[in-house]
Order: sequence, then C-alpha cells, then structure tokens
Amino acid sequence: MPSTPSIPPWDVHRPPPGHGKVFLITGGNAGIGYFIAEQLSAAGATVVLGSRNPAKAEAATASIRARVPGAQVRTVRLDLADLPSLRTAVEPLGAERLDGVIHNAGVALDDPPREETREGHELMFATNHLGHFALTHWLMPLLSAAPAARVVTVGSFAAKTERLDPDDLQSRKEYVPKRAYGRSKLAQMYFGLELDRRLRAAGSAVASVVVHPGGALDSLTPSRPPVHVRTAGARLRGAPAALLVQGKDAGAWPAVRAVLDPDVRGGELWGPRVFGLRGRPRRERVWTHLTDASAATRLWDASRDLTGVDPGRLP
Repeated sequence: MPSTPSIPPWDVHRPPPGHGKVFLITGGNAGIGYFIAEQLSAAGATVVLGSRNPAKAEAATASIRARVPGAQVRTVRLDLADLPSLRTAVEPLGAERLDGVIHNAGVALDDPPREETREGHELMFATNHLGHFALTHWLMPLLSAAPAARVVTVGSFAAKTERLDPDDLQSRKEYVPKRAYGRSKLAQMYFGLELDRRLRAAGSAVASVVVHPGGALDSLTPSRPPVHVRTAGARLRGAPAALLVQGKDAGAWPAVRAVLDPDVRGGELWGPRVFGLRGRPRRERVWTHLTDASAATRLWDASRDLTGVDPGRLP
C-alpha cells in the first residue's frame, strides 16, 4: 500500500500564503495585534488595523510597510468601548467580504478605581468582551460572504484560574482590577466557543476559534520603532524569563495559525506548545470550565441584552 504523505510541521516563519484574503485585527496598532498584522502582511494578506488612535495606527502601518515590501495594509477607526459607534465603524472597511477578524484589542487596568464607559459598563468587560460581541454581529454579513471565514478570539492565560459570577459580570459588588481583567478575557473565550456552536447549528461556513498567547512580555519583544522600542537594559532584565515565556511576536503565532491553517477547526483552542506559555502554536484541550455550556448560554443572553445585538443570528 502506498504510504500516506506526512504533513509538514507548521513553520511560524513560513505560513501558507494569504494572497487575496482580507483580515481585520482589532488593536492592530500595538503589542500582539501589531505582530499579527505584520505576520499576516508578510504572508501576502490584506490587513486592516482597527484602532481607536489614528496616529498610532498610522505609525504601525508605516512600520509594517517598511518591513514588508508591497504590504497591503490600511486602517479603520474602531473604539470597542463605544458600542453605538460599532454599527457604522465597519462601513469604511471597503471590502466585499472579510476572510477573518482577529479579536485582539484589550484594556488591562492595574489599579482602582473602577472605570465605566459612557453606556455605564465596566471598562474592561465592555472593551474586551461586549465590544467584540457587538462588532461580530455587524461584521457577520462580510464574514458570511467569504467562502470559509474565521472569527479568532484572543483570550488569555489569566482566564484559566478565573470563574464568572453571572450575577456580577461587571464587577459592581467586588472590583479587583486583575480579577476583572481575567474575567473579561474569560468572557471573551466563552463567547468564541459559544459562537462556534451557534454558527454550526445555523449551518454557517464561518468558524470561530479561540487562541491565547501564553506569556508574552515587552522585554522579550523585538523592537519596531516607534511602535515598540526595546532598550538594552530591558533585554538584559528579560533574558532569564525567556526560559518560561516569550515576546509578543511569538505571542502572535497562535492567532496567525488560526486564520491561515486550513486544518484548524471551529470550536478549538490554540496556544503555545510549552506548558501553554511559550513556543510554537498547538491545539490544546479546551479548559474544563470553558466547557460549561450553561455558563456560556447565560453569558450570551446577558451580552445580547447589554448590547442589543445577537451575532449568532445570521444575515
């Protein structure tokens, strides 16, 4: 019998070509989002940087074009904390279809006091979760127009030890910034998995995948001036940590694989290979608490009520 040809290992430095594909990256002007954009541009894809800061978005665009000759990259103003603005924010995309959106943007507050958006939502929960929930709804016509679009939600290892309080999703009773951040990322991950279940039930060709970057530090991230500048001192201080974690360029790998690898399937969780903290991307077993369908449904219903939209209802 002829032997089955072996599948070559995923090469993070030579992913499959993305020519002809269009991807939107929220928070694409800095951090992991910037490196997702740079790597997808290098693969030949058209990249749209979603950012609330036009000046930073233009700086990121210039950096990508300087490193990737012929890069097809543009920007769109996107403020995930401003829910009413998202309906019209997708209009400037200027695309007939969208092959993928990477929900990467996030806010992480380190200190009290608790902050709210103009609509009265806790800032991290609103930006990290509710904004992406609503944005997916408004993007669904463009995603559905592609032959096999993907919604990639970037979660966090910080969500692994957190649990949602369905009666206090916005941390009104108890506000601990790091805990509120972890719970907002957990809500994102629940959303990504529940979205895929609803898309499958509706017979949609759009798939939803959840990823996380592991441990990604600025001190281990290569310089991309003026987007990111790593000093010699920071490089030396961060060197010991490289045994356990990695830079934000490597933190981008799971998301890049999630949109470009044809073998990735909806409902999967992808993260770094080594203890979930560093290394090349691999598929992980979905964390036990993320398999709680009841919690996911309650979160979905609450998010639908808070945003006034339902991304699971297809156009």
